[in-house]
Amino acid sequence: MIDYITGIMKYINTDHIVVECGGIGYKINCPNPFVYQNKIGQPDTIFTYQHVREDILALYGFENPDERDLFMKLIQVSGIGPKGALAILASGKPAQVVHAVESEDEKFLTRFPGVGKKTARQMILDLKGKLTNWTSEEKERPENNQTEVQGAQEGLGDAVEALEALGYGQKEIKKVLPKLEAEQQLSTDQYIKRALQLLLN
Repeated sequence: MIDYITGIMKYINTDHIVVECGGIGYKINCPNPFVYQNKIGQPDTIFTYQHVREDILALYGFENPDERDLFMKLIQVSGIGPKGALAILASGKPAQVVHAVESEDEKFLTRFPGVGKKTARQMILDLKGKLTNWTSEEKERPENNQTEVQGAQEGLGDAVEALEALGYGQKEIKKVLPKLEAEQQLSTDQYIKRALQLLLN
């Protein structure tokens, strides 16, 4: 297994990046390729997971080992493949996903692309209590701050649903999602207005 790749960030696409190492360009599928937008032409380290099947050989990349660890746990859940796991990580930060699993928040989990009630229940059944790398981080957060974060999560999630209802595709939404997540805590309407500004530019 390729644990990580250190090389020059050559370019990014809506669902992958290309890193050049030793004269070879590695295509690496990522949850949010646009987080590397400011690193094009610079050296960087990407933590990877190599997915091998009879008909496919693919690399998946992450900013840190913990994010990769969560991805590997997600693909062990029945009904979630690599693309589905990437979509979950792209739509919500790892700590948000873990909190939803630990609190058995099916409603939050079903907001992720491709996750219905059955898959959300399976995620909780398979993963609750097994995400120790993230649960300690969640416990360290002040309770009032955690409530504010949950409110912002709901606002962003509702805004994404509204954008989908307006006819925007997953690739378009994924492109602006990192910028929306970087915003201060906004209301649903404010997230929608900001997203539309980014999409129309």
